[in-house]
Amino acid sequence: MSDPHERVRAAASARGLEIEIRERPVARSLHEAAALLGLEPSDIVKTLVVKRSDDSYLFALVPGGRSISWPKLRALVGANRLRLPEPELALAATGYERGTIVPIGSTTDWPVYADETIAGRRIAMGAGSHGYSLFVEADDLIRAYGATVADISEPEKPRG
Repeated sequence: MSDPHERVRAAASARGLEIEIRERPVARSLHEAAALLGLEPSDIVKTLVVKRSDDSYLFALVPGGRSISWPKLRALVGANRLRLPEPELALAATGYERGTIVPIGSTTDWPVYADETIAGRRIAMGAGSHGYSLFVEADDLIRAYGATVADISEPEKPRG
């Protein structure tokens, strides 16, 4: 099953998760992407693959405009060292290229940590390939993957 959308749909179906995959135009910024999709920037969720020191990984789901709080995530996970892996390691760990990563259909079901601010809303995220967005109810995704929901992000710093 080399088509990433088939992989995503099959994995979602296996977990009883309703998703929608939509083609989208290229955007130059988070705000432009949100406008194109008719969403608030915080409704676009980044799936970040995070490498642990033991060479295992986890997924961190962080809303657009926010960034991972490394101290909060390390404390929650109980790890001294976490980092974003090189693009080739992220691809090997998930089967998806950076910018398209989604926990749904990942080649390995790594643990999922969702920032508490995504709960209770419909979100857009990577769909496994460039030029597409996946839409899902965040609560359904959290439930389907047994995600740990916690405060793992920091607000975007204003540009000055």
